[in-house]
Amino acid sequence: MKEAAKGLVPASSSVNEGAAPLVERLIAAATELRIGVERLENGVTVLDGGIAVCGSVAAGIAIGEICMGGLGRVRLTTSGGAGAAEGGWPTWLEVASAQPVLACLASQYAGWSLSASKEEGGGKKFFSLGSGPARALAAREALFDELRYRDHAASGVLVLEVDRMPPPVVVDKVLRDCELAPEQLTLILTPTSSLAGSTQVVARVLEVALHKAHELGFPLADVIDGDARAPLPAPSPDAGVAMGRTNDAILYGGQVHLTVAGGDEAARDLARRLPSSNSRDYGRSFADVFRDYDYDFYRIDPALFAPAEVWVSSLESGRTWHAGGIDMALLRRLWLDEA
Repeated sequence: MKEAAKGLVPASSSVNEGAAPLVERLIAAATELRIGVERLENGVTVLDGGIAVCGSVAAGIAIGEICMGGLGRVRLTTSGGAGAAEGGWPTWLEVASAQPVLACLASQYAGWSLSASKEEGGGKKFFSLGSGPARALAAREALFDELRYRDHAASGVLVLEVDRMPPPVVVDKVLRDCELAPEQLTLILTPTSSLAGSTQVVARVLEVALHKAHELGFPLADVIDGDARAPLPAPSPDAGVAMGRTNDAILYGGQVHLTVAGGDEAARDLARRLPSSNSRDYGRSFADVFRDYDYDFYRIDPALFAPAEVWVSSLESGRTWHAGGIDMALLRRLWLDEA
């Protein structure tokens, strides 16, 4: 066990190489999954998950696995654990990874800030947080210094939660920072108001737990395995409502099980501090919270960005601690119109 916990991530693993065959399969199934495929004049491949096309939940699942660098599994289920048994919601996503730190933080996490001014963006400002394997090629975030990881693959894929094509200045920055030729880069665009967009965001339920554990100071090298689930809401054509629903799915419906090394006290403390119910902003829809803070993410209590219910198991003692709980009654009020 001590041997398994030595390094934060396997230095030999390439999240971009792991994602490459998944990208190829997504392109091959483009018609079936209702996604668009375009090759820009400069050679960059762009996959549209829901801007000019309808997209699909299945595409969102595939994009979720691409975001995890091929090191995570995402699947659709109608069981939903205890939530469905309580009459909570019919469709859930299940996520699992045997390399959760690498899959979630070095790849899936939306941490690369990309922006363009009004002039650079063709008359409209552009901003997006890039996620997926290409982040590890650029390694522009301080997180990569802590992880002691950088990818050196010959191709890369980046996911952007946007409703329009990024301007050329942003594409050029990605190419430059990733040290890729245009034909080596794939961009996947997934507006949250689309089926694929909502799905790939909810598929971040395990990543949200990993990020929160990191913020709490839990040693990332001690996170050995992880699995999670969350209910999948219908997307809304209103981008703000869609964002609120995907956040609520994790904050009030997300269930996460982490297996960790280290002592029992640290495992128990992590379980106690991890759930979203520790936040002063807990109990209201994320859309309302966001609005009340004048749409400023940084004014929201950081403790809110966490799954609703957690289990933390210690590999050293075999003990498991549980904290938090899902609130399907709240989600039903927010999401469901009775026939």
